[in-house]
Formats: sequence, C-alpha cells, structure tokens
Amino acid sequence: MVMPLRQTLKVATYLLEQKVRKRDKFALLVELEPLFACNLKCEGCGKIQHPAGVLKQRMPVAQAVGAVLESGAPMVSIAGGEPLMHPQIDEIVRQLVARKKFVFLCTNALLMRKKMDKFKPSPYFAWAVHIDGLRERHDASVAKEGTFDEAVEAIKEAKRRGFRVTTNSTFFNTDTPQTVVEVLNFLNDDLKVDEMMLSPAYAYEKAPDQEHFLGVQQTRELFKKAFSGGNRAKWRLNQSPLFLDFLEGKVDFPCTAWAIPSYSLFGWQKPCYLMSDGYVPTYRQLLEETDWDKYGRGKDPRCDNCMAHCGYEPTAVLATMGSLKESLRAMRETVSGNRE
Repeated sequence: MVMPLRQTLKVATYLLEQKVRKRDKFALLVELEPLFACNLKCEGCGKIQHPAGVLKQRMPVAQAVGAVLESGAPMVSIAGGEPLMHPQIDEIVRQLVARKKFVFLCTNALLMRKKMDKFKPSPYFAWAVHIDGLRERHDASVAKEGTFDEAVEAIKEAKRRGFRVTTNSTFFNTDTPQTVVEVLNFLNDDLKVDEMMLSPAYAYEKAPDQEHFLGVQQTRELFKKAFSGGNRAKWRLNQSPLFLDFLEGKVDFPCTAWAIPSYSLFGWQKPCYLMSDGYVPTYRQLLEETDWDKYGRGKDPRCDNCMAHCGYEPTAVLATMGSLKESLRAMRETVSGNRE
C-alpha cells in the first residue's frame, strides 16, 4: 500500500475518533457524482442510460460540498459520468480541498489537459485516471480509439506540473494475469504514477455489456496469479494489504457499503454505488433506513459475485485497524512506499 503519510495519519485519526465515539457505521469515503453525462460510452458502465433530461443536470456546488460535509468522510472520490464536463467542477474541488478533504477526481482524461489550468497541485488533491489496459484493450473497453494515448499524455503533463496522479483499472473476465501485469507494470514503471487502484469488474445492472463481469472464483484466480512472483510488492497500489489479500482469496470479509456511500443528483443511493434500491436526502437516513442485513453474498443474489472496493475495502481497513499485526504491516508498507 502506497498512501501518502499525511492521508494515512488523517484517516487513522478519523477511525480512532469513530471508535472512541462508539459509532459502528460511518462514512470513510464518499462517491460523489455531480452529473451522469459522459463523453464516452463504456460497455461496462450504465450511467449514460439515464434519460436525456437527467443527463443535462449538474449538481450545484453547495449541494455537492454540503453532502460531503454532512457525511463527515475524510476522503471524496468525484466521479460521474465525466466530472470534467461539470462547468463548476474546479470550484467543487477547491472548496473540498480548502476543508482538507482528500479529493480524487476520476476522469477518462479526454478533457484533462484542456481543463488542467483550472486546478492547482495540492497534497489534498489527486487526478484518478481510468486506464483499463494497454492501448488496444483500453480503447476497446471505452469504445473510442485514441483514448489511451490521450490519457497517457494527460498523465505526463499532470506529473510535469506537480500534480499527484493515481490510476484506476477495472479488470473483466476477458483479462488474464498477463494483461493485468502488463498494464500495471506500464503504469508503475513507465508512467510512474503515484498510486494505482485496481478492481474486479462489478455487475453494474445498467451496463450494456453483462457478459464479462468476473465471478468470485475468477477474481481470486486472476489476482492470485497476477500478484505472484513479487509483482504485488513492487507495484504502488493504493489499497490496504488485507483488501489485496481479499482479492487473492486469502481472506474473506462481509460487505460494509455504508462506509463508501454514493451521493448523486438523486440523493444518497441505497444500499451502494452498484445497486439502486432507492434514494434518501441525508446520510443519516441512509444509515438508519437501509436494512443492511439484507445485503451481501448469500443474502441478495445481486451481491453473489461482487468483490468491489466500495463494499470490501472499508471492511479491510477496519480489520487492519482492529489488529496490531495488520496495522504494523500496513504501516511498514506505507513507510516503504513513501521512501520511493
């Protein structure tokens, strides 16, 4: 795990505060969606399936910032849609950074170089560029040629300007251990991005392509092989050691989707980013009005093949904090990574 020390300490302090206050459910990171519109038509995403009237909507700055503050979460992942299509996205980021929230701006990078002047480097801000494979594979996944090359150039320019740059790679059942290794080696060694996040493709119910999501056993086999030979240790992965263990099948966890809630134009989404069982206007209502015991593998068939980070990364983080051995392990990897 390679998380900046400042972020590690703030998250650890936040988790300790929740424990002292005896809160059993709280937000660790908010998935903020200030719009659903996008300039791509990715086969694994269904956001642009919303009606035209919804796709034209843009969340007001005060509403976006207010939702994050209400949740209390120390981290925010701004997604969509393509957030750089929001005319005030820079102001949303500026206000969140001013409040010392750690902000990850997720983007396909097509507008990144054009919009980069609107943002300033900060230890509280990072670009999170979607890279789902090398050139041919990535362009096929987003259904547009040239997207990979533009993303690479945008990453290089952001790094040149002093921005922190992370990447997010989703892998499908069409991937092999070799394709996983190839793209992560490229990001780690050639582009030298600060951190990488990876995720098994999750069964997003509105996605046009429903055939290529990974099952649990497929996920475990894929990452176990990809992580072998010392690869996992050398990659700058922005995920807890226990979550990576989870992907390999070394440990199993229950889902804690309440810790990475999704807030969009419709409100707080029940129960998680991937399933739409209704919306509520406040985070407190999300916690109190959602029957969390109904969800998870073996409880809801929609959850059976899910190993997405929005449900299981927070469980891994909480398990790490609850174990001295795992806390020391995570600390060693963080310190080691920050020396590179």
